Amino acid sequence: MHIKPYNNFDKKGLLEIFLLSVPEYFDIKELDLFDSYLDKFHNTYFTFFSDSNEIIGGIGYLIHAEISEAHITWIFVHPKYFNKNVGRLGVLKCIEIFNYHKEIQKLVVRTSQHANLFFEKFGYELTRIEKNYWGEGLDLYYMEMKNN
Repeated sequence: MHIKPYNNFDKKGLLEIFLLSVPEYFDIKELDLFDSYLDKFHNTYFTFFSDSNEIIGGIGYLIHAEISEAHITWIFVHPKYFNKNVGRLGVLKCIEIFNYHKEIQKLVVRTSQHANLFFEKFGYELTRIEKNYWGEGLDLYYMEMKNN
């Protein structure tokens, strides 16, 4: 498995894999939001590839220096690669980037009840829950941790 900066040629494969995460991890209405996100924030998105160079997921990040925060965004992995450290490597890559920015004091992830335990392994702590935020049965789990 390897991670590369997002390329516009990755979009079709990422959208197909995104759909494999609907409805358990994402609501279908989020597909257009993710598509637009890739157009706008392509320079802070990474694509995950298998050893055979197939697209298997992605992860993004945003740095909000004006409020001293950095966010992990739109992380997902093809279901056949669950529990194979793909997402873990992506999160570690983002945290490594955040550590270069000493002005960043807080790391944030907005996830759901299906991924909060994954982020707890990195030190993120739950600060807020909003029921049905992402869609019916998909709650917002707002999580934070201090940047080292």
